[in-house]
Amino acid sequence: MDISVVIPLFNEEESLPELAGWIDKVMIENNFSYEIIMIDDGSKDNSWQVVEELQTKNPLVKGIKFRRNYGKSAALYCGFDVAEGDVVITMDADLQDSPDEIPGLFKMIKKDGFDLVSGWKKKRYDPVFTKNLPSKFYNFTVRFITGIKLHDMNCGLKAYRKNVIKSIEVYGEMHRYIPVLAKWAGYKNIGEKVVIHSERKYGVTKFGMERFIRGPLDLLSVTFISRFVKRPMHFFGILGILMVLVGIFASIWLAIQKIWEIKHGIVGHLITNSPYFYIALTSMVIGAQFFMGGFMGELISRSASERNNYQIEKRTF
Repeated sequence: MDISVVIPLFNEEESLPELAGWIDKVMIENNFSYEIIMIDDGSKDNSWQVVEELQTKNPLVKGIKFRRNYGKSAALYCGFDVAEGDVVITMDADLQDSPDEIPGLFKMIKKDGFDLVSGWKKKRYDPVFTKNLPSKFYNFTVRFITGIKLHDMNCGLKAYRKNVIKSIEVYGEMHRYIPVLAKWAGYKNIGEKVVIHSERKYGVTKFGMERFIRGPLDLLSVTFISRFVKRPMHFFGILGILMVLVGIFASIWLAIQKIWEIKHGIVGHLITNSPYFYIALTSMVIGAQFFMGGFMGELISRSASERNNYQIEKRTF
């Protein structure tokens, strides 16, 4: 099979028939073998009934229904798990992503050799202050921290080589950082394609202001996991050393100051009255806690069943 189109959806009953028909038209025109996997993330409208109706008309439409709303990451995870196409393409169900982009994305994976291609909505039809500007700042921050040069990390329209989505685990709110997870798994050939972004035709956006809190927290999580999951002491140990050094320097300063006062016959204040005493004490305690955190992380990492789960691409025996 050439292509699996994975579509997470939540309360999108109006757009689904048009989207399925559009995808089918593109696939037929380009002679692609394909499947459409729609994951109903606990919709409260008639989205699932629409999916079932579409399946009766086109057996290439497949559906997964959640009992409740689990989030986009869970929907993508389940869609990736059952996808069979050589190229897996994800898109949102609200018709803001154009199926006409599928042939170009497919070509970049199959012929140009990319492992992952992310869409870039260079011209967006979203509110400036609630979406466009926060998105620009978010993408700048992610580029700076991860080193992945994508202008639109969170674009729902992406294409993947099949072995990429079979090698990563999407959970929590990590759908925003799939390129980071892919890079961590060893897939570094990540590309970008300018795509058409359309105005929402039906319904309302499903993402609220909470994304401004979840996004940065998830970025910290994925950055830590990707860099230090198998060596937590390298992270906590460095912080512990820095804090202990602060405490040592503060203690040395206190000692020098006290010796100088004694040498010159100056009746000084008690060491415990100096702010440097509390800086030294607090820094050393925090440093020790960081070291303990690192040791605990190492124990957990070495006891984990997946501690030697490495991605092997080829074997010669």
